[in-house]
Amino acid sequence: MHTVPINVSCFFDYICPFCYIGDARLQQIGKQYPLHIHWRFLEIHPDNPPEGRPLRELGYPPEQWAQMLANIERMAKEDKLPLAPRTFTTNSRRALLLAQTVLDERPTHFPALHAAIFRAYFLNGRNIGDPAILTALAEQHAVADLLPLAWDDPQPLRKLLGHVEAAQALGLSGVPALQIGGRVFGGAASMETLEQALLQARNEPS
Repeated sequence: MHTVPINVSCFFDYICPFCYIGDARLQQIGKQYPLHIHWRFLEIHPDNPPEGRPLRELGYPPEQWAQMLANIERMAKEDKLPLAPRTFTTNSRRALLLAQTVLDERPTHFPALHAAIFRAYFLNGRNIGDPAILTALAEQHAVADLLPLAWDDPQPLRKLLGHVEAAQALGLSGVPALQIGGRVFGGAASMETLEQALLQARNEPS
C-alpha cells in the first residue's frame, strides 16, 4: 500500500452518467492508492429546469444517443455498478452548491452525501433538482443546517464559477475529467489508465 497521497482533480456533475461510473472507479482505485481529491463541481446543463425534463429533449442525434446509452450500460455492467433506467434529466445546481458547501464546512460528511446524491439519481430515479429531495438527503446526512449557506450565500456559487474557470484553463470540453499530475484524462478512465497515471504521478518531482 502506498502512503504518500497523490493529488487528483476531479471535474464532474451529479447528472452525468459517465461521472457516476468514473466516480465509482476513482473510489475503487483509491483503495489501492491514497488520493488527495480536489473535487471540481461543474454544472453541465444549466438550462435544465429543476422540475426535470425528458432525456429526449437534450437534442442528441438518435444514433449518437443510442451509442452513448450502450456505452453507459456496458461500462456499468463491466464494473458491476447498479444503474437504473432513466427517462429524465434535471438541474444540478442546488445539488452542486450543497455538496460544495458540505465539502467546505463539514468535510467529514462529504463522502457519504456525495455518494447519496449519485445514488438518489442513478439508482432511485429521484429528481436531485428538487429542493425537497435534496433537503431530505441533507437531513439524512446531518447537514441540513448548511442549506441556507449553500443556496442563499453567494460564496458557494463563486466557488462553482471558479471550477468553470479551472476547466476552461485546461481546455476541457466536458465531464468527467481528471487531472493527475501534469496529465488530463477525459471520460470515465479505465482502472488500468488510472493506475498507470497514478504510478507516473507518484514518480514525478513535486
